[in-house]
Amino acid sequence: MTTINRRSLLLAGLGLAGGGVLAACSGPKGGSAALVGPSGSAVAAAETKRAAGGAERTVRLTAAATPVDLGGTTVNTWTFGGQLPGQEIRLTAGDTLVAQLANHLAAPTSIHWHGLSLRNDMDGVPPVTMREVPAGGSFDYRFIADRPGTYWYHPHVGVQLDRGLYGPLIVEDPHEPLKYDDEWVVVLDDWLDGVTGTPDEAFAELSKGMGGMNHGMGGMDHGSGGMDMGGMDMGQSPSSTGGGMSMKFMLMGATSALLGGDAGDVNHPHHLINGRLPAAPAVKQAKPGARVRLRVINAGGDTAYRVALGGHRLTVTHTDGYPVEHQEVDALLLGMGERYDVLVTLQDGVFPLVSLAEGKNATGTALIRTGSGQAPEPSFRPTELDGRLLTADQLRADQGVRLAARTPDVTHRLQLTGGMARYDWSINGRRFDMNDPVAGAFLVGQGQRVRLEFTNASEMWHPMHLHGHTFQVGDTGPRKDTVIVKPKQRIVCDFDADNPGQWMVHCHNAYHGESGMMGLVAYRA
Repeated sequence: MTTINRRSLLLAGLGLAGGGVLAACSGPKGGSAALVGPSGSAVAAAETKRAAGGAERTVRLTAAATPVDLGGTTVNTWTFGGQLPGQEIRLTAGDTLVAQLANHLAAPTSIHWHGLSLRNDMDGVPPVTMREVPAGGSFDYRFIADRPGTYWYHPHVGVQLDRGLYGPLIVEDPHEPLKYDDEWVVVLDDWLDGVTGTPDEAFAELSKGMGGMNHGMGGMDHGSGGMDMGGMDMGQSPSSTGGGMSMKFMLMGATSALLGGDAGDVNHPHHLINGRLPAAPAVKQAKPGARVRLRVINAGGDTAYRVALGGHRLTVTHTDGYPVEHQEVDALLLGMGERYDVLVTLQDGVFPLVSLAEGKNATGTALIRTGSGQAPEPSFRPTELDGRLLTADQLRADQGVRLAARTPDVTHRLQLTGGMARYDWSINGRRFDMNDPVAGAFLVGQGQRVRLEFTNASEMWHPMHLHGHTFQVGDTGPRKDTVIVKPKQRIVCDFDADNPGQWMVHCHNAYHGESGMMGLVAYRA
């Protein structure tokens, strides 16, 4: 079934052709401001300053409906090239990537290059930076990747992220300071597509909100602040409620103290590591004593993961592509869109790498095998999951990437609002409008130090992601592009406005973002 989302309707109505959509637009509150266009001269000027000079790497990414074997369970989904995850793209800092997207889907799509500071018209966000790539169409992305790190790519159309359209993008450092023998890219994902339905069907159900569920559930909050579902069993997803509302996809009662309450909205029947189920896990072969770099990416749509390697401690070296002061921990917490790099010295045997779906009582599993031994049961949970757990607020940016102390030139306050009752997720009480993307935009000027103050007024956690930039969390915290904001929490993030254009800031819960928890950081011309 072909679905039509609001982006499609907007673009069809405008009859847009070419790349960038917005050049000069109405400003907030009825005023006007000339904005830097996605393909404007300021964008071109910034691109000439990037550290290029490397090789040109061409890859072809074909988006198509394909069957995928998850390990004994075959599902029909959408992938790049029939792979899950999609092909790993590996560059060296300074290389130019030419990514040729061929859209063989029956729906429009795009590719967003998550975490990269790149030219604005290559960011892959319809209708802000480009038009959608139509069914049967194609588009060539071309940009310089000048910053080493662990990144990934995925669509920015509807809830396509929650299908199989994603893959890792690794930018290597030609002067790599870390010493290690091997590395393994680990991609985490929550999965429902082709099992219980599609992400579009899940979003349609969620979008109805909880207003029709009051029969027999009189204690529910019907305001925009959320609700208490603690009386239902974790993971319960009945087919209907007392009020007769269908609940095929909505997850009930998933809670986590670590996330500040409600852990998620969507009932994903499977949790994958590198596209495999725990019963048929992905396996990394290595030698005992080897020092291995794990690059861990959370590509999920609605799930935070607690990650640990049985029998080992992890040394955290990077988050979201940027180095941090090293810390040794037992487990990591990753919200959707976050990445962590860790070093681990492997023992002799067979060891489970486990991703616990935080608050959802389910796991994904992969194995590292360095010798003989019996693999543990698929449901095995190593004790390290309950050991010393790392969250981003415990990290400090490496001195070499820490922002210089500076008073912000502009501060934008982003209150995270909405709730499950109406499924009206928003920023500052305003749901992002695809028909008027710059309404309420957060305006910045080239060269400014910009402060974003995230305050979570909702009852659920949100992983907030900024495109085209990397901010610093607090005065000395890590450099990141995605940060978890828990209920009632306030987080201050600073960045330098050095990449002109129009950039999304949004919740990386695929369903919250599509519901309206998005905004636009726009440069004045």
